[in-house]
Amino acid sequence: MHIHSDGNVTAAERRMTDTDSGAWQIATFHLETDADVHADHWEMHPEAEEAVCCLSGGVRLYFRLDESDGAECTVHLQAGTAVIVPRGRWNRLELDAPSDLMSITLRHGTRLERRTNTR
Repeated sequence: MHIHSDGNVTAAERRMTDTDSGAWQIATFHLETDADVHADHWEMHPEAEEAVCCLSGGVRLYFRLDESDGAECTVHLQAGTAVIVPRGRWNRLELDAPSDLMSITLRHGTRLERRTNTR
């Protein structure tokens, strides 16, 4: 769903990148594998924070700490927990188990970057 600044709400297909709609996107999705969460990419929302809510299962949310050394900070989310990803912070997800997630953010300007150092 997209929530527009004029108060309108529209149904829309989930997209990982910029929608150019200027609307906040609320999306729920079921994930079976790391490929479903683009674990091989970093994601960043330059214009808004993002709420990531784990509805079922479990995930690890990684924050990139420094561009130069590849250091990461990890937050573990279990069912019923959530985290706020700060505006402009590079992040990525990996699954601990098949999971259902909900995310809320303004996708305008969203950037994806392929990971260069994978385990």
